[in-house]
Amino acid sequence: MNLLSIGGSDPSSGAGIQSDIKAFDSLNAHGLTVITAITGQNTSNFGMIESVSQKILKNQLDSVMSDFKIDGIKIGMVYNSKIIKTIYKELKNSKIPIVIDPVIKSTTGGSLIEKTAINDFKKFLIPLATIITPNKFEAEFLSQIKINSKKSLQKAAQKIQNMGAKNIIITGLEIKKGCISDFVLEEKNQYTITGKKIPKTNHGSGCNYSSALLFSLVYGNPLKKAVKFSKQFTYNSIKNAKKIGHGIEITQIKNKDGIHLELTNAISKFTEIKNIYKNIPECQTNFVFSKKTPRSIKDVLGVSGRIVKTGNTVTMAGNLSYGGSKHVATALIEMNKKYSEIRSAVNLKYNKESISKLKKARMIIARYDRNAEPKKIKNKEGSSVRWGVKYAIKNLKKSPDVIYHEGGFGKEPMIIIFAKTPVEIIEKILKSII
Repeated sequence: MNLLSIGGSDPSSGAGIQSDIKAFDSLNAHGLTVITAITGQNTSNFGMIESVSQKILKNQLDSVMSDFKIDGIKIGMVYNSKIIKTIYKELKNSKIPIVIDPVIKSTTGGSLIEKTAINDFKKFLIPLATIITPNKFEAEFLSQIKINSKKSLQKAAQKIQNMGAKNIIITGLEIKKGCISDFVLEEKNQYTITGKKIPKTNHGSGCNYSSALLFSLVYGNPLKKAVKFSKQFTYNSIKNAKKIGHGIEITQIKNKDGIHLELTNAISKFTEIKNIYKNIPECQTNFVFSKKTPRSIKDVLGVSGRIVKTGNTVTMAGNLSYGGSKHVATALIEMNKKYSEIRSAVNLKYNKESISKLKKARMIIARYDRNAEPKKIKNKEGSSVRWGVKYAIKNLKKSPDVIYHEGGFGKEPMIIIFAKTPVEIIEKILKSII
């Protein structure tokens, strides 16, 4: 996933494009940047702003958009009308999600947009927004409506939506004591999502929110789920904030565990393999990666759903979770009992051509016959896969790359590829089947 951040540079790395890069990276997305302005600021004071020229701004946009498939765009600081109009000309025909974080001033007090550019911001940029995420102050500034009641909140959101944004999220509302709420106005729906408040001033939470929101939308989540995701992501970043400089704390983003990141990256590569859809079975595919010495499927990370074929493409339908896979995870656990280094597996569609390619690639291949399966095993839920793997490897001295069976009554034939890591799974597929 490639996500583009268009915004200002913050040398403290608390906000701006530096913050977005950290957020994207923690979510295992590749972050690209286009700088609109250079700021001089730290955790205590705001200094100077110098916007980039239209020429270098356009060149940056042309460079990244001609070389990369951009999956989503976040727009943050846009200092003047020249910057706004240049961005508009480049993105006006874009069909990908665009999240606008309308930064008006920094936490340390600096004004981040010229007064003369406000009308152009409303005229040119807001209509590009799939979602715009003003906080209460920014929403009041843009709408010129004081938010002090439910009615005025709805009125302000509606006014901003009438400027052209498809969806509005007004963040940071203190509707209930000890809580912080976000008001969401979709095209045909509205609701409020509330969470716990952390009573501390910080630098970077707004950027974290909009970055995580963009990621979740591009990932395929509906807006309500994306808002909940970004709210939790931001809460964690505030909770982990640290006093690094002499002034306010900077939010901190802690990476997910390495297992999650590695499997996420591998699944992303898997779905991009040319013609991989031809290898997705009727029961669909799962891709798993386990902790060391997995004892149950709760120790195995997999897709709580499936990797599914949609026409000539492949998509992950569901989220990664421990215990998300049953059959492929069970096969992996049984393999790991004998070969402890094997911690990843994926199931693919069986056909003779694939087996032939695997043999030509000199893979170690094992098989079992579903027709030889004892009746008591067939009648016991979840035992068939365990029996099959155990049967296939019982006389092997080295761990197999592949185990397959040709099906049975009511059972689809299947190939399972095993490896130490998800990366090795991808390498084996590219080396043999594709």
